[in-house]
Amino acid sequence: MPQLWQGRASKAVDSRVNDFNSSIRFDARMIEQDIQGSLVHSAMLGRQGIISQQDVDDIHKGLHSILEDLHSGALEIDPNAEDVHTFVEQTLTARIGDAGKRLHTGRSRNDQVALDIRLTLRDYSHTLQAYIVELIKVICKKAGENTTAVMPGYTHLQRAQPITFGHALMAYAWMLLRDLQRFEDATARMDAQCPLGSGALAGTTYPLDRAFTAEKLGFAAPCPNSLDGVSDRDFCIELASAISLCMMHLSRLSEEIILWCSWEFKFIELDDAFTTGSSIMPQKKNPDVTELIRGKTGRVYGDLNTLLVMMKGIPLAYDKDMQEDKEAIFDAVDTLELCLRTVTPMLATMTPLPANMRRAAAKGFINATDCADYLTKKGMPFRDAYKLTGCMVSDCIAKDKTLEELTLDEFKGYSALFENDVYDAIDLIKCCEGRTSYGGPSEASVNNQIRLAIDQLAAWEANNA
Repeated sequence: MPQLWQGRASKAVDSRVNDFNSSIRFDARMIEQDIQGSLVHSAMLGRQGIISQQDVDDIHKGLHSILEDLHSGALEIDPNAEDVHTFVEQTLTARIGDAGKRLHTGRSRNDQVALDIRLTLRDYSHTLQAYIVELIKVICKKAGENTTAVMPGYTHLQRAQPITFGHALMAYAWMLLRDLQRFEDATARMDAQCPLGSGALAGTTYPLDRAFTAEKLGFAAPCPNSLDGVSDRDFCIELASAISLCMMHLSRLSEEIILWCSWEFKFIELDDAFTTGSSIMPQKKNPDVTELIRGKTGRVYGDLNTLLVMMKGIPLAYDKDMQEDKEAIFDAVDTLELCLRTVTPMLATMTPLPANMRRAAAKGFINATDCADYLTKKGMPFRDAYKLTGCMVSDCIAKDKTLEELTLDEFKGYSALFENDVYDAIDLIKCCEGRTSYGGPSEASVNNQIRLAIDQLAAWEANNA
């Protein structure tokens, strides 16, 4: 397939340069968006009297036939084409003749590719948002089923204070809700400005109606500066950043799941469908999905860094370096989508083991703060209460006891302030229920968090119906 720019050259380009220059292997996925942009661009050319209505009709008929043949499998993308734009235009011209040669009037591949990638990433962003919503729904459901499942909350990976499994899960729901908002924000800025009509860098002498093309393609307005229109890749970087943050949250959740399903914790059991075994150790049940998510997070960070480094030193306007944007951002999109599609059913089929959580909570003296608070409420200065409770914990460890197993006489041996009500104060479930501050681990608080999260998801679904 000949190059669109062939007229200037005095001899054929070296085949190695052709291969090096070609982007068809990764920009072919934008073909529907490329055709969408061409349909609107040609319609505008006709409205403005730049090309005839007959040409517009022929172009539209030809472009629709290409789409139909692609969907049916009657047409395959030529892997030897320079890029997807070349393939579409030359296929169109082969089908409808000279009218196809008029499609590119008033347009450059620079503003064409800037449009195509915006349209493509906009579609991908909506897809990723839908997957995030499904994951949050699963987390909320699991949290709602475990609002009274007491477990240790950790700091420094040391048992610290009692929480519930539902409370722990909802922490990730709120992380993902922020991710959802970041995707929405990034997409809104993507939709704000349409680059089509910027030309190569300096617009065109043709009387284009850029407001028309912007509106028809779903943008708020045309890009106000043609240089910026073709050289901006902020939207790629912003989306890659949102993807990186979401992957970071999935990686943190994955790390917790890896710990929780180990024999050292055994707070959960993963379904066999989402684990693998060992080639030599028959007892193994490995959480490979979560380990791969951790690994792929670094890969996505690399995609973001590729975009940042690629763009940092490019002078205005378009430079070939920018061809590298697509491989990086498409890889980031594909990776997050794969992770979301895998982790969601894994969590949905996960079995919590609340009895094991409860045992770990009891052995970890995570009610020590509540014991100190009990003494403080009885009149003992907090620092004195803190020190005394620390001594009690030390003694319990030496005697292989928990605070709950101490007799009342043993409690009174430490302080006369202790009464029978101390057992209510240090009961693990009551410790959780007593934490009534907003956002805490009590059952009512967790249920309220779930309601708030579900409301946000409903708002998203209403906006994206």
